[in-house]
Amino acid sequence: MDPIERAFAAAPRDNFVPEDLRGRVHIDAPLPIGFGQTISQPTTVRLMLEWLQPDPGDKVLDVGSGSGWTSALLANLVGPKGRVHAVELIPELVEFGRQNVRRLGLKNVQFHQAGQELGLPKHAPYNKILVSAAAQQLPRQLLGQLKPGGQLVVPVRHDVLEISKITDHKYETFIHSGFVFVPLIDDQKSR
Repeated sequence: MDPIERAFAAAPRDNFVPEDLRGRVHIDAPLPIGFGQTISQPTTVRLMLEWLQPDPGDKVLDVGSGSGWTSALLANLVGPKGRVHAVELIPELVEFGRQNVRRLGLKNVQFHQAGQELGLPKHAPYNKILVSAAAQQLPRQLLGQLKPGGQLVVPVRHDVLEISKITDHKYETFIHSGFVFVPLIDDQKSR
């Protein structure tokens, strides 16, 4: 079993959806979690985690943490010496995610209410940053929160960008097309 499969087994999706949807968690599709937000389909989450390549001991930023599922998966992947900072704009989802992760006994995740600035600059820099909602354009402020040698995986419109930060001014980007995500709320607010 590869590390991502182990993480999926340790953080089953049914722990991260409203109770009335638990019978639908095995469908490979996004499911609503309230407030116009969704929990992403498992295939998409798996691909994004493969592109992100979280390693044991990494400090990871999870932007748009929603119900906390990706945060729990990341927590399992980075292990007890790693740290996950989960950021969500909707207060009810911050608490929902926190409770869901707490139920699994994960101690290496900290949930934060999103502020005025995208991401979580006060805990930067991060080894890896995962964004689970679509921006209209590349959120450059997240690149500044990433360590050189780090990885950012972010949906922009209908593409998922896999960005490796080589140095402070040099990046390598791979584009994966054909995805649909809920909009990044902070992105809408800033327009």
